[in-house]
Amino acid sequence: MEPAIPFAENTVNKSYDPTAANALWQAMLKTNAVFQQFRSEFIGKASPVHLFWGGFDLAVTRFSGNPAPLHQGGMPNMPLDVMQEAYSQEVSSAGFWPGSKDSPLPVFYAYAYPAGDDFGQQKVLPEAAFYSTEMGEFFLKYEDVQEAADPEKMLYDFLQSTYEAAVNTANWDSAKLER
Repeated sequence: MEPAIPFAENTVNKSYDPTAANALWQAMLKTNAVFQQFRSEFIGKASPVHLFWGGFDLAVTRFSGNPAPLHQGGMPNMPLDVMQEAYSQEVSSAGFWPGSKDSPLPVFYAYAYPAGDDFGQQKVLPEAAFYSTEMGEFFLKYEDVQEAADPEKMLYDFLQSTYEAAVNTANWDSAKLER
């Protein structure tokens, strides 16, 4: 990443807002609990809930058990060989992006690789969720979840329905992957 400044030498972007840090921590804790529940109901290979490499989003991935076509790359700051190894198997992945200077809206996201042709046309929950053709992912605004009567259920429904969209459009064998 440019500029690459070793942590111990960084005197440029060293601000700390304890209120913002606490709010992010609380959001990550609550998100982690729902992601853990979602992950636990899958008997196929799944990643642990983790901070995604190359970013600061909390993520979880389910794998179909099938090889994926060679990834073509194109992700900023990510070498092609890393992308090809990371996406060597079919995935359904979801995460929480807390936002950044360039993209300040915190969101939950879900995508599949490879995505079936009609992945973006699938009906997902909740109604507030939407598909971005530019990004090739489903999104759900964090504020919509935060304001929901049952935020955990809303988030879980988003995770489950976007996973089902991946399964249905990529023909995963869900009988061997689910309880």
